[in-house]
Amino acid sequence: MADIWSPEKRSEVMSRIRGGNTKPELLVRSMLHRLGYRFTVHGPKNKSLPGRPDLVLPKYGVVIFVHGCFWHGHENCGDFRIPSSKTEWWEAKIGGNKARDARVEGELRNLGWHVITLWACAVKTRGARDWLEARLPVLIGKPIGVMESAPAIRRGLSPKVAELD
Repeated sequence: MADIWSPEKRSEVMSRIRGGNTKPELLVRSMLHRLGYRFTVHGPKNKSLPGRPDLVLPKYGVVIFVHGCFWHGHENCGDFRIPSSKTEWWEAKIGGNKARDARVEGELRNLGWHVITLWACAVKTRGARDWLEARLPVLIGKPIGVMESAPAIRRGLSPKVAELD
């Protein structure tokens, strides 16, 4: 199937895709704040950590990534489909993103961080947001000071939210 836009128009559209402060990120931030969590977005911890997490909750030893379903290859999601043009290029691009995501998650876990990955489709509808908001406290856990162990021991408790139906 041919693209509906000229190469110039497609380039313009693609150049407007933001890397941060996306609608899903803002919805997750609002949700966390409403639940009483405090986090950093552009702080030094965010910039110095592998992968530059979208949100860092230092008190809980938690980092949160809010992944776009298309750019990060969310399998079995209606928002992810490899484009029919330049298929090989897109497969390599999205495959590279997935490999980087896995590498970064491993590095963060080795540093003792609890990694949570949320998908954009998890905040797409009101019902999905309500479902996620009810589960965030369980995913995040208790503050580090309340835990009887250091964050390095918490590594085994790091669930990755792959599917949020």
